[in-house]
Amino acid sequence: MLALRLVRGSRPVVQLRRLLVAAASAGTGFVLLYVLAGATARPAGSFPRLLWALVPLAVTAQFAVAVARTDPATRPREGLDAVGLGPVQRVLVAAVSTAIACTLGSALALAAFLHLRGELTGLPFDGAGAGLLHADRPVPVAAALTLLALVPLSACAATALALRPHPPLAPQTALPWGIALTACGLAVEAYAGPGGAGMPVGWALTAVGLSLAGPGIAYACGALVQAVRPGAMRLLAGRTLQEEAPRLGRPLGVLCAVGAGALTAVALRGRGGFGVPLGPLTGPACALVVLCAAATLLTRAVEVRQDRSATHAALRDLGAPGAVLRTAATLRATALVAVCGPVVWGVAQLTSLALTR
Repeated sequence: MLALRLVRGSRPVVQLRRLLVAAASAGTGFVLLYVLAGATARPAGSFPRLLWALVPLAVTAQFAVAVARTDPATRPREGLDAVGLGPVQRVLVAAVSTAIACTLGSALALAAFLHLRGELTGLPFDGAGAGLLHADRPVPVAAALTLLALVPLSACAATALALRPHPPLAPQTALPWGIALTACGLAVEAYAGPGGAGMPVGWALTAVGLSLAGPGIAYACGALVQAVRPGAMRLLAGRTLQEEAPRLGRPLGVLCAVGAGALTAVALRGRGGFGVPLGPLTGPACALVVLCAAATLLTRAVEVRQDRSATHAALRDLGAPGAVLRTAATLRATALVAVCGPVVWGVAQLTSLALTR
């Protein structure tokens, strides 16, 4: 009950973030139902389509975790233990709020799916997508509910796993593992080719590898900013970036993977090396993935800025002008773009070569 009251009584900006999670969950749920409807009509080739549909599910869960981390009710503060919000209770509150938002999105996806199939009437666009959603064939209710439950369950489990109390790891320790997984993903893509189930598996390995390598890449960007006799400005920007690397690195790596996939799709579109695995919903699903990845990185940046508000206040009290802090932030962003841009281009080129060898 305490978790539900905290969810209901949150500030408007917090509720807006939860509504964005619900919207992402609705889009992911609709894609999953579309794949299920297609599988009832054309069972052949349905497994690769289901694997591709898990990509929006993964980025939606990541976005839900990022939103849960910025929730004021889940952030450690003095005096919260006295009202029953210890570390375990804060994780429970985050999991409940995430589950509520994702369940709302799944319900909206089911309602839109049934409405466009013509099974819910009385609203505009009744049955407008009957042909696309194969309304002539019944959809298994148990399978539909199972797929819709994947969204809140995965997001809730990811939130509880991410917010559990655990000691930090150094950001650069996972860099070799990330590089190795990325190489494995490229090898799987080269072996499987553009079609079949190997392509989404290879892309998933590449994305996980870049996600693991992301903190190390961000830490290296901080070291690059401080290289060769740095002044106060570069020291402030570089060390701040190194401290932020564990939290910004993972969503940064995922965004790099999404960017590399987009460049690969554009490069292979004219040569027939990259198909449309989700049919007419391929474009909307890709847009959902890009928006969720970008929103996750932006939300993590907001979280980091909230955590560093005391440091910024101390610097201002010491007489540091606001322009110094803004310039340092611009320098950090420039370093990330300068390093991640070639990484995205390189992975895209290697993927293109692997698929057109």
